[in-house]
Amino acid sequence: MVSESLILDAPVRPQLEWKTAQGLVPYPEALAQMEARADGIAAGEARELVWLLEHPPIYTAGTSTNDADLLDARFPVYRTGRGGQFTYHGPGQRVGYVMLNLKQRNPDVRAYVRDLEQWLIESLALLGVKGERRDGRVGIWVARKNREDKIAALGVRIRHWVTFHGVALNVNPDLSHFSGIVPCGVREHGVTSLADLGLKATMADADAALKQSFEKIFG
Repeated sequence: MVSESLILDAPVRPQLEWKTAQGLVPYPEALAQMEARADGIAAGEARELVWLLEHPPIYTAGTSTNDADLLDARFPVYRTGRGGQFTYHGPGQRVGYVMLNLKQRNPDVRAYVRDLEQWLIESLALLGVKGERRDGRVGIWVARKNREDKIAALGVRIRHWVTFHGVALNVNPDLSHFSGIVPCGVREHGVTSLADLGLKATMADADAALKQSFEKIFG
């Protein structure tokens, strides 16, 4: 028998909602919804959320962006408050916007970023890919013959201990679209995707892997 005092003293795990968008979500619309949801979470008026979506082809610039890394503004460019540098979003890339209340979880920014990286690594493992961290380079990398390519990116912002922005996993995007930027400021290496690695994973497969591994990492 569990005493009433133990029940009252038990930590309360935040309620988490998953949402998967249909079609392509314009970036300004996504940003507005993200910020509103993050404010609601901070105020205790909304549940935590992981939002899976795709964007039309765009480039986004983080707070550490070097403008020289924009080589060809062939798509709209959005300045954003997330960390990091230039990145590309577009069809065939699964974006995961993560809105969590770190105050109720673990108020440690570095640990949160590490958890996001581990989430991607374990999701890729479920899909048959060995993703790895690299010192001094943001994102998740795949070792290939005579080179390394980036398969997933991350950039976060935290306000009132609530996270937003998140991760991007290349499932089957047009990799030529990355040529307009120096992705995350790294000139020496390229980008890849599940399809480029010869895997026939669908977006639904990627979503299933992300959901399964998220629970393992974040509860």
